[in-house]
Amino acid sequence: MTAQLEQTGPDETRRLLVDAVRAERGSAWVRRIGPYTPLLLILVWELLSRVGVLDARFFPPPSSIVSTFVKMLLDGVLLEHTAMTLSRILIGFVLGAVPGVLLGVLLGTVRPLRQLLEPIFSSLLPIPKVAIFPLLLLIFGLGETSKYVIVAIGVFFYLFFNTMSGVMQTPPLYEDVARANGASRLQRWFTVSFPYALPSIFTGMKLATGGAFVIIAASEFVGSQSGLGYLIWSSWSTFAVSKMYVGIVTISALGYAATALEGVIERRVVPWVKY
Repeated sequence: MTAQLEQTGPDETRRLLVDAVRAERGSAWVRRIGPYTPLLLILVWELLSRVGVLDARFFPPPSSIVSTFVKMLLDGVLLEHTAMTLSRILIGFVLGAVPGVLLGVLLGTVRPLRQLLEPIFSSLLPIPKVAIFPLLLLIFGLGETSKYVIVAIGVFFYLFFNTMSGVMQTPPLYEDVARANGASRLQRWFTVSFPYALPSIFTGMKLATGGAFVIIAASEFVGSQSGLGYLIWSSWSTFAVSKMYVGIVTISALGYAATALEGVIERRVVPWVKY
């Protein structure tokens, strides 16, 4: 491309650049249709369910799901279950995120401590968090504490490893400049290492948010009488398929909204990162 530009005049150069930009952006038709593909999928689902291609017992028409959603929303049932799930996620998220970030910064900057403790956390990471939920039920009972703890454990690992990775990528030159200007180790942590790791921390937060919704839904299946996970499980038990889909879609929408909100905050907090 560069060789072509060197051998052409201004008009030809402009044309080549325009063509290159258009090729990079892709088809205009695809860009216009892309945002509406979910709606197209819903319309196809509605049609196939109405004509009997899809079994309505398992794939009810989206219109009936929307009707059920409105009914549950007006009855207050959906809001009640949603509020319980969100409160558990919020409390568990804070309980897991704070120590995850602090330990990530600590181990990311102190090599001996990282060499000593990282193998322990790495060995615990592959354990499915839902697999230890029965143990938490034995320890904390069927109350809210066990749900807070299981969410906190899942969130902790996402934030810990992402924070530690971000801190370890801090250029040594930044540390040297801060040290030369008399910054203590604690000051270097929170004025150099932590800000540099913020993009990685926000990535961990987004991953942790999705993981938290998965974990809380699974824990509400067996250890709760409220929440969206309980709504899905009880609807399955009574073969109320439309209600089950309402719970699934609500969790999906809440997860998407939470991740989008974190993206907005990220762009405000770390504006130097390209988006």
